[in-house]
Amino acid sequence: MFLTIVSFLVVTGLIAGISWYKTRNDDLTTSKGYFLAGRGLSAVVIGCSMVLTSLSTEQLIGVNANSYKGNFSIIAWTVQPVIPLCFLALYLLPKYIRNGYTTIPEFFESRFDRQTRLIMSTLFLVFYLFIVIPTALYTGAIAFNKVFNLETIFGLSYGQAIVYTVIAIGVVGAIYAIFGGLKAVAVSDTWNAVILVIGALLVPIFALSYLGDGSISEGFKIITTTHIEKFNAIGSATDAVPWPAMFTGILIVHFFYWTTNQAIVQRALGAKDLKAGQKGILIAALFLLLLPIILNLPGLLSFHILGEGLKMDVTYPQLVNKVLPTALQGFFVAALFGAVLSTFNSFLNSAATIFCKDLLPSISKKERSDVELIAFAKKISAVMAVVTIIIAPLLMFGTDGIFLVTKRFAGFVNIPIVALFAVGLFNKTVSGLAARIALLVHVVLYFCIVWVFQVKWNFVYVMASLFVFDVVLMLFLGQFLKRATPYEDNKINHANVDLTNWEYAKLTVASLVLGLVTLYTILSPLGLASEQGNTSLILGVWAVLQVIVIFVFGRKQKA
Repeated sequence: MFLTIVSFLVVTGLIAGISWYKTRNDDLTTSKGYFLAGRGLSAVVIGCSMVLTSLSTEQLIGVNANSYKGNFSIIAWTVQPVIPLCFLALYLLPKYIRNGYTTIPEFFESRFDRQTRLIMSTLFLVFYLFIVIPTALYTGAIAFNKVFNLETIFGLSYGQAIVYTVIAIGVVGAIYAIFGGLKAVAVSDTWNAVILVIGALLVPIFALSYLGDGSISEGFKIITTTHIEKFNAIGSATDAVPWPAMFTGILIVHFFYWTTNQAIVQRALGAKDLKAGQKGILIAALFLLLLPIILNLPGLLSFHILGEGLKMDVTYPQLVNKVLPTALQGFFVAALFGAVLSTFNSFLNSAATIFCKDLLPSISKKERSDVELIAFAKKISAVMAVVTIIIAPLLMFGTDGIFLVTKRFAGFVNIPIVALFAVGLFNKTVSGLAARIALLVHVVLYFCIVWVFQVKWNFVYVMASLFVFDVVLMLFLGQFLKRATPYEDNKINHANVDLTNWEYAKLTVASLVLGLVTLYTILSPLGLASEQGNTSLILGVWAVLQVIVIFVFGRKQKA
């Protein structure tokens, strides 16, 4: 245990020191400097920060837990964001940066009206403060509790251990967000991403070795010849993600999270130019394609090593405890700590940004200088941190697995936001009043369907159906409730940054989409999930198609 604690403190302290050194001379006295990192983020920092903001113990524990219990169909929640990220890079980011947005709700004001912007901002805050941040804190506390065995060491009950750990993580994370601004958050994310990748890869490597009695290849042979049906990512009606859900509710949720979510998009809004933003987004998309190695494979290995019948959300921490050497457990927990901090401080920073830039001007008519606004942002961040720390331990009373429980609750927020966004982008006349009526109807219907009537239908189908309903209702109401004048997008460059597109953006997008299709083919009865599958052939076809893609888009580029 001593080695675990020492290695944890060394790695965590090193990341904190590097983050301070890299940002020590940054100007945090202006809104642009504090909320958008002075619009100076590079592609690598943007890509790493976007991934690590979304990747926390919620995924490491929750997704692996579902792979332990079922098959790989749960990857629909983690790899399919490649599609909306490509859409963000090619289509939305140029619009966001050109208009000089600091927050995504600013779009709702320019397209609809001020009231709609305020409601959207409130929904974002509800989503962050009551779902995302508490979940990150709680799942982080689970991991720390299991690895460090806090209950035994300090003689605590499970609930006490969770509460104390949540407080510790929350305090440290709040310090990053409150005093460092977006730049400190993004820089620490980059280094934490490196540590997390190394730490998370150690788990399946040592688990394969453990399963194969010291031989990684033997361990791999066991999982590819025994219970191979668990590799299947094409889910049936009884799996965590039935295959039709991949093209309906889940895809809609991904478009919300990866193209309109302030905490994710804010990194790209801080890009030094459009090229850097596009590169960073597509780096994040590439990383997502590799996530099954750390988010699903350990869950499968837990099934083989720990056996069946365990509580889902403790299988991943137990696997870590069982297979990782003591000295490396501290390194791994430091990686987890970085992931939790990243999600916590990123969403906390974005919540403060939305409150100060969107809601505060309507709540208080007081004129504030940049210095006064940033001082207020730090205070409100502290209040928000306390609120989320109080809420997080309550998640221990959930019964259906943390990952899917939080996704279900998110349906109150994410579907209406993306519905309003879709109508706002592709329609010029629907008014803000029509949008707000549709939003209210959605909240009532979703609550009645999921909780009052408890319809026995996968919640992602409910989300997809309500998305269509929301859009149709807005378009219908828009026939009677129209804008005074049709909306026209502003073509002026308000951000004063280079808006030249990255010349290889379309080529990269085509390669990423092909990679996504290939991944699903490998994780199907055509590949690893069947004795008759031929993974080598699939990879060969992928290589040929990649060459064709490069040739076609390369010629267009030259032309």
